[in-house]
Amino acid sequence: MQQVTQDGISFSLAGPVELPLRWVGQEELLRQLLAAWMVIDERDIPFNPRLVGKPGVGKTTLAYAAAQRLGQPVYLYQATMDTRPEDLIITPVIGPGGSICYAASSLVSAMLQGGVLILDEGNRMSEKAWASLAPLLDDRRYVESIVTGLRLKAHPDFRIVVTMNEDSSTFEIPEYIHSRLQPQIFIDFPEADEELLILKENLPFAPDTILQYVVRFLQRAHAADELYSARDGINIARYALKMAHGGSTNPQQLIPLAIERVLGEEALGYLA
Repeated sequence: MQQVTQDGISFSLAGPVELPLRWVGQEELLRQLLAAWMVIDERDIPFNPRLVGKPGVGKTTLAYAAAQRLGQPVYLYQATMDTRPEDLIITPVIGPGGSICYAASSLVSAMLQGGVLILDEGNRMSEKAWASLAPLLDDRRYVESIVTGLRLKAHPDFRIVVTMNEDSSTFEIPEYIHSRLQPQIFIDFPEADEELLILKENLPFAPDTILQYVVRFLQRAHAADELYSARDGINIARYALKMAHGGSTNPQQLIPLAIERVLGEEALGYLA
């Protein structure tokens, strides 16, 4: 665990993450995100884009893929309704012998290391938490730690992206934060061919007939504006394959049962 000292105060940094995620299809969205992070002049600063879409459409996967394209370390912070300002910056922890030590969040660690921070499900945070990030999201590019009294300035290579779900279990983001989280990149459900590629990427051992059957189910659900996602499709196909493993039942015959167990009985209406 790396230690950093600033103005006589030492704190430990969080490590980057490595996730088994690969973005499939929709290259245009990847291009748009990378363009938002670009700096085209020494007087320019990067945008702080937000990725908006229904749960399960791949917002975090897109953010991770873009960060990997930059070749920079990737840090992830999962926002919740309980996230406090100090959680986002530096928190005191009990060290050896009962001493007080300080630990930097993944956000501050990304700032200081010149990494990419994915702030996941950002609209679950309260306004008080967002207020602590306001100076980071404009041309000041710093945060202030109330716990340590430090002002921490972001490395020039630091980039941030915020994912936001379109559902009712979230807070309204204050306008002064919305204006700092630009541009907005909307991610919709993929087309059938892209959805099939996503399922193949995640279930390379599954027969094509099973995956195509699940994609047809998902596409009918998308047309009805249901929230069923490719992630749900992956779980449905995987569960059907597991139930059929070692037996004589065709996995396709078990997909209705898998759908019912994963999504509920009401989802069966979208089967052919």
